[in-house]
Amino acid sequence: MNDVLHNIGERLKKYRKENKLTQNDIANKLEMSLNFYGDIERGKCRLSIEKIILVYERLGIDPTYLLTGEEHPSVSFYDIIKDCPKDKIFDMEQIVRYASNLYRSERK
Repeated sequence: MNDVLHNIGERLKKYRKENKLTQNDIANKLEMSLNFYGDIERGKCRLSIEKIILVYERLGIDPTYLLTGEEHPSVSFYDIIKDCPKDKIFDMEQIVRYASNLYRSERK
């Protein structure tokens, strides 16, 4: 788990430096203390689900990239299903869940 937290912190740090922001800038955007944010960058603390959502909403960092380091096209699940007929949305969600589970099991 420590490697995962360290890698998340490194990705946030990379984003911050690429955007010429300070730790304080990011901490304010994510509604957390500077010390807590610094600990996240150092891999000592973890982000809650709510904070991961804020990272996406306020910084534009894809949660999959943040958590795994894998970059995906800029197409979101919403983009895929927005034109899907309402009676097929449940089926589409099931397909995505199945594919996600397959992908995770292949990585183990």
